[in-house]
Amino acid sequence: MATKKSTPVIEFEEEEKEEEVIEDLDDSVTFKKSHFYSVLVVLAFAVGILVGYVAWGRDTTTVVAPPAAAAVAQQPAAAATAVPQYRRYEIPTDGYPSLGPDDAKLVIVEFSDFQCPFCRRFHDETYQALLDAYPGQIRFVYRNLPLTSIHPNAMPAAIASLCANDQDAYWDYHEKLFSSETLDEATYIQYATDLDLDVDTFTACLSDGSHDAFIEEDMQFALDLGVQSTPTFFVNGLAIVGAQPLDKFQQIIDKELAGEIP
Repeated sequence: MATKKSTPVIEFEEEEKEEEVIEDLDDSVTFKKSHFYSVLVVLAFAVGILVGYVAWGRDTTTVVAPPAAAAVAQQPAAAATAVPQYRRYEIPTDGYPSLGPDDAKLVIVEFSDFQCPFCRRFHDETYQALLDAYPGQIRFVYRNLPLTSIHPNAMPAAIASLCANDQDAYWDYHEKLFSSETLDEATYIQYATDLDLDVDTFTACLSDGSHDAFIEEDMQFALDLGVQSTPTFFVNGLAIVGAQPLDKFQQIIDKELAGEIP
């Protein structure tokens, strides 16, 4: 399926995004002032970073810098009060690990990385609460976006999860990976043993390359779509970026269920 490169955005009220930036910017964005020649240049750069951070949300691990931040910064102030413009993306789900009813009203696709600390935060703080808030209404789909340049264990962990999937143990294994303090081959094999998998078959799968292309296609799809950070979610095609708390998901989901989003 051909996809158009574009930049997903969080569909939240503007003033709420600004409040999050004020709280978290110091912990999430850093730069060296020595790179600039005047205070005015530093301030201009800071404005650009601030707007890019607002556009992409908080609590993410970034793949590449957000594009066109300067263009966004030049929009008139009145735009802050404009009605949110929702955009749906076509995200294939067939053939990917999924949990929940096939006919669920809500299909949530997560592009994620088992070594990403913000992906783990979502899993620890929001994932189960989200499923519990909408019982029987969510089909949750996991797609791999291992950030191999900064997370060396993310790709092997993704492979291990799919090797477990070969033995119908994906979600139990998924749970173990996100609760693990260590990601290495010994750990993967231990988890396979804990789940009573065929360990010989599982171990061979870790190194035979049978899932490499599948994961690489996931990564390329996400980057072509415009996904720039993990975790990134699509709720019936509507993008939510970052390890957002439950109420941020509910803002979108409740509108979607009420038929308020075109």
